[in-house]
Amino acid sequence: MLLDTYPAFELFRNGDWSYFELESYNLWLIYAAMTVLAAALLPRLLSKKPVTAPIVYLVIGAALHYVLPQKDQPVLMEEIWGMKRLTEMVVIVALTAAGLKLNKPFAKATWRNSKRLLLVGMPLTMLATFALGYWVFGFALATAALLAAVIAPTDPVLASDVQTSPPGGEDSSPTRVALTTEAGVNDGLAFPFTYLAIGLAVFGTSQTEWLWSWFAMDFVYKLSVGLLIGLAVGWLLNKGFMAVPAKTYESRVSTGILAIALTLLPYSLAELASSYGFVAVFAAACMFRKLEAEHTYQVQLHAFSEEIERVLVAVIFVLIGLYTANDLLSELSWSHVAFAALLIFAVRPLAGMVSMTGTRLHRLQKFTMAFFGIRGIGTLYYLSYALYHQSFPQAEEAFAFVVFLMIASAVIHGISAPFVTERLDVVEKRQAEREKEQ
Repeated sequence: MLLDTYPAFELFRNGDWSYFELESYNLWLIYAAMTVLAAALLPRLLSKKPVTAPIVYLVIGAALHYVLPQKDQPVLMEEIWGMKRLTEMVVIVALTAAGLKLNKPFAKATWRNSKRLLLVGMPLTMLATFALGYWVFGFALATAALLAAVIAPTDPVLASDVQTSPPGGEDSSPTRVALTTEAGVNDGLAFPFTYLAIGLAVFGTSQTEWLWSWFAMDFVYKLSVGLLIGLAVGWLLNKGFMAVPAKTYESRVSTGILAIALTLLPYSLAELASSYGFVAVFAAACMFRKLEAEHTYQVQLHAFSEEIERVLVAVIFVLIGLYTANDLLSELSWSHVAFAALLIFAVRPLAGMVSMTGTRLHRLQKFTMAFFGIRGIGTLYYLSYALYHQSFPQAEEAFAFVVFLMIASAVIHGISAPFVTERLDVVEKRQAEREKEQ
């Protein structure tokens, strides 16, 4: 911008204090720095306290609403592309971290319980969500189908408190392993049903010929190709990187850079092949983890991924806090609150309990798997993706509902997780002791 006068001269001649005025860009840099600082400090400050970092970020974002000039506050529905990309990045980073946690990612025991959650619990959750959304709470057909798709996956980001231990620890909790593998896979499985909702928005119910192309390409092709690309990239990165030993400081620092490659490479290649990048990222991390058993190295990779994830989560929840203070209440109704309560306290828990029928698990293990179907950033990604690519009836209403559900899930599951998992650890420790005695 060209100056029409010299600011320093105007300060002394006319007392023009605009010399000290900050640009909005510089203000946002300050807010970004404070958000990153909070992401670094909050895990220490909130350790063993019934308040989670996302809750604090929401409060920070809501407070910024009263500090930032209105013109500088983002309107999320108008920035749907940016929200899609930001949530996309945090989900793929979380999927890398989740895959690296699994000591035996391809063992049958690892998937014994999660396959029930994926093949029984997830479809039941989707069907119940669609039925409630369409017949009870008045969403249009395509929008109800979209809500069923985006609400189905368990979030790999916010579910970290109930997931299995980082690399180096034992996969001693079948409950935590099940929630980790479920979160890693169903974020990819939700995509075909998001496309199904997009198809309904385009064609309605008057045409059905498109369903065959949806099944062939958006379901079979994209899932299988994404899986194959992920496995191949994970294998190649492991063989290529491990062939060169780390002998210098610079080569050891490159561990973090590898974590970025392990995230971005399978994702981008899968997307270039018009398949599912989420599936590819989790598969690549699992393959890399299977081939590399050195815990120290895996711990470094996982820690770097979690650091990136933590910063991105802070940014997203601050933005959601801004949206909550600015727009959420105007779009939200009591029916939305009731719908969210049913999903959190009834739909997912009941679907999860049904999926666990016939197992010999302790009732607390079944309850934990069933209840902690955390809805979060993955849900927001799928909604943003669909709304960016296609117009849906009641889009603003659906967006507000999903944001409220995400906030409610973060608060309810976040606060309850330490109490439930503490009791769960006691139960599973006793089970392990009994098995050793036998």
